Amino acid sequence: MDRRSFIETCTAGAAGLSAAASFSSAWAANAKAKEYPRALLVDERGDPIKASQLKVHANYVFHYPFEATPVFLLDLGKPAPPHSLSTKDRNPYSWPGGVGAAKSVVAFSAICAHHLVYPTREVSFISFRKKRAQRGVQDGLIHCCAEHSQYDPARGAEVLSGPAPQPLCAVLLTHEPRKDTLTAYATLGGEMFDEFFRKYEMKLSLEVGPNARHAVKGQSVVRELEKFCRNPVQC
Repeated sequence: MDRRSFIETCTAGAAGLSAAASFSSAWAANAKAKEYPRALLVDERGDPIKASQLKVHANYVFHYPFEATPVFLLDLGKPAPPHSLSTKDRNPYSWPGGVGAAKSVVAFSAICAHHLVYPTREVSFISFRKKRAQRGVQDGLIHCCAEHSQYDPARGAEVLSGPAPQPLCAVLLTHEPRKDTLTAYATLGGEMFDEFFRKYEMKLSLEVGPNARHAVKGQSVVRELEKFCRNPVQC
């Protein structure tokens, strides 16, 4: 290779590296948390939920960031450390881990990342399972009966098995130590809300009414899954 060809090759390589760096920066930038109106988590009387009073391994449900989009709230009974994940579009993000005194309280969208299965008032095919319900279903995972996708809530709802293409979207919480309260303020990861509203437009209009896509503001009511849903399925 002569000197001129060598210089041209190096220049092209440098340009390629610069473009790759720009793409990498844009990739990382797209994975930031998406903030929504803040919502204090309250019980059915309107009193703030106390993080320390959550039952360990119980399924709790609230709605965020929209009136029709359910979220699982869980106390895992052990610290959930930060974890690195990526969306189905290969956008990386860093889940910050659990909150509360023991860093054990986590929240994730209850909309399965595969076929958008979600808990309704009538039935729920997706939930956290403290113990496996059948052979091949691991302990301590969020399990969807539709196609048997399993997510690990202690690792940012990372997919451990099944056809789900990405983790459940995380809902970020702040914990106020003095009052022991929890507030939802953002999502992180692969949102699937647009697909959810398109797929269930008619169903949601009957279940929630015209406010289905309205942002939750001020507060969101937390209920145990067994009280929210008439038939939580254990597949």
